[in-house]
Amino acid sequence: MEPEQVTTVSVLEPVGWAIEKVKQILFRPFDLGRWFVIGFCAWLACLDQGGGFNFNIGRMKFDRYDASLFDKAKDFVTANLVWIIPTAITVVLLIIAVGIVMIWLSSRGKFMFLHCVAENKAEVKIPWRQFKVQGDSLFVFRIIASLISFGFFVLLSFLLVTFIIVLSRAGLKNAAVSVPVIIGIVLFVPLIIAAAIAMAVFYKFTYDFVVPIMYLRRCTCVQGWREFLAMLSADKGAFTLYILFQIVISIAIGMIVMLLFVLGMCLCCCGFFILCIPYINVVVMLPLVVFKRAYSVCYFRQFGADFDVFTPRGIVVE
Repeated sequence: MEPEQVTTVSVLEPVGWAIEKVKQILFRPFDLGRWFVIGFCAWLACLDQGGGFNFNIGRMKFDRYDASLFDKAKDFVTANLVWIIPTAITVVLLIIAVGIVMIWLSSRGKFMFLHCVAENKAEVKIPWRQFKVQGDSLFVFRIIASLISFGFFVLLSFLLVTFIIVLSRAGLKNAAVSVPVIIGIVLFVPLIIAAAIAMAVFYKFTYDFVVPIMYLRRCTCVQGWREFLAMLSADKGAFTLYILFQIVISIAIGMIVMLLFVLGMCLCCCGFFILCIPYINVVVMLPLVVFKRAYSVCYFRQFGADFDVFTPRGIVVE
């Protein structure tokens, strides 16, 4: 089922097109080796998304020992600063280095995975080399965007903590000070939430639409964003509807994933733990991962042939 020429952009029709792409890519015919290769590219593309499980072990009570425990911890840290500080710095630098490498690999992986979906091919070396410039451009763009967003959230957090400290020192009896501070805190919390949502939408647009533009035009991330911004300003309603429908899709996929994990745990505990292995998890869930990638590009192709990754024209932007 292929899309026809449309006059309006739909969020529902691409669902059928994306399901058809999943069938073509993974099941016509089914090839386990091909499945694992595409799964590897998908795993690279998803490296930056993290994942895991949160375990709630309940409230821990230290009413009798809070003071002594903190005092002992303070004394221990003070007595061992000579090796604690270098170790902490080393660990932080190592975490940052690993994070940067993961962002770089995932930036290259996003083009590799898009290549597999768009071309219906299971290839690693060809897209790794072919989209080196675009992958590196996306990597640099993401690092700069991450630094800007990190600085912004640090500033907001600093201001929020400052308000809380002023409130605690002023006390509730000093209404002249405490009321404005409380109002400030109430205003800061929605601001932080709004900023977090804005950043999530920003990265969503980058991965779902700017990356396909870079893929088609062989352009940089900044050039891709410049072209997408023109589209976004011309049709804000369509992309707002897309984001809202993505929430629905995410809820549906989340329920499916939860059901699979429950079934895996019920059928075999080993199967449950195997599903927790990142690469194996992506391989098992590959139809869902391919669907998400295919849906975004199927939606995007409704804006014209120049945005159809399934028939790339090889347009190069100098």
